[in-house]
Amino acid sequence: MRYELLKILLVDDNAHMRTLLTEILRAVGVRDLFEAADGSAGLKLLKRQEIDIVFTDLAMQPMDGIEFVKQVRTGPDSPGSMTPVIMVTGYSTAQRVGEARDAGVTEFLTKPLTAQAVLDRVTRVVEKPRTFVRSMTYFGPDRRRRQLPNYHGPWRRVSDPGRTEPSIEIS
Repeated sequence: MRYELLKILLVDDNAHMRTLLTEILRAVGVRDLFEAADGSAGLKLLKRQEIDIVFTDLAMQPMDGIEFVKQVRTGPDSPGSMTPVIMVTGYSTAQRVGEARDAGVTEFLTKPLTAQAVLDRVTRVVEKPRTFVRSMTYFGPDRRRRQLPNYHGPWRRVSDPGRTEPSIEIS
């Protein structure tokens, strides 16, 4: 991967966390790093600068990471609605992960961070980009990660029109 070509935005109210991410990313050759101390500042920076990947914290004030991602994905004047967003947080409960996913987060990274985990997420969003989905209530990367090898139709939910529960054989 050509890390030196990436433009990465770090949105976190904790200067120490921004420094840690900066050091990890600079160590592999990333040159263009931009920082914002909260979601509002991150949105302003996104409007001024083309960005390839965003790292954002979940818990920030005045605009938290969830609201920031919602604005990136669906804000009326968002220039980066399809920019990969990696959510970084110490709050890794199923509820918080679900909120981040439903806001349009591309990847999730829990604290404490490791250099390997950071680089794994960067590699994943660059080398295996997820398709984007638009529905009445969601815009963002496809939230479905599981691929069903024997499924060949357009619907994946049992509740979708014309779809029935798969038959299960019990022996």
